[in-house]
Amino acid sequence: MTIAISLRRFSASLGALVILSLGLGFVGAQSISNSHLQAARQVIAAINATDQFDIFLPRTARELKDGLMRKDPNLEKIISQTVDEQALALASRRADLEKEVARVYAKHFSENELNQITQFYNSPTGKKLLKEGPSAMADSIGAYDIWRQGISQDLVANVGKVLNEKLWAKGSSGTMPAD
Repeated sequence: MTIAISLRRFSASLGALVILSLGLGFVGAQSISNSHLQAARQVIAAINATDQFDIFLPRTARELKDGLMRKDPNLEKIISQTVDEQALALASRRADLEKEVARVYAKHFSENELNQITQFYNSPTGKKLLKEGPSAMADSIGAYDIWRQGISQDLVANVGKVLNEKLWAKGSSGTMPAD
């Protein structure tokens, strides 16, 4: 009985999420030409825009299995088999995500811009940017951290020096001179 209740709760939560997602999709739907959507799909493929979402279904299936098995460990085999079967049955819906993301890109970029983006990212330079970009960004953040620390130290030191000079120029009265 606890599995049925857990499944109902999970289904209700997932259902609400799906309904909300579909509603948002319809709100944002506009008249986008097929060629515009195709250009967006090409960008998505070129920049691997949705690769980061590939883990969702396997992770969700694993979490569901874990939750159900904690409640009824003696049903581990049937739970695992059932969740795997149902997850595989839903895997084909991954294409729906590609369509929605294509709509997002088509909304933000003209067809011509999308074609230019695809052309760039399919070039050797664009491919290198995709490969090396994350490392370059991490190194940039490291450079920023070093720069930031140096600026902070210099600001503190410079303010301390100038304040000391101003205070000593006033004759050590301890009050700041008015400028």
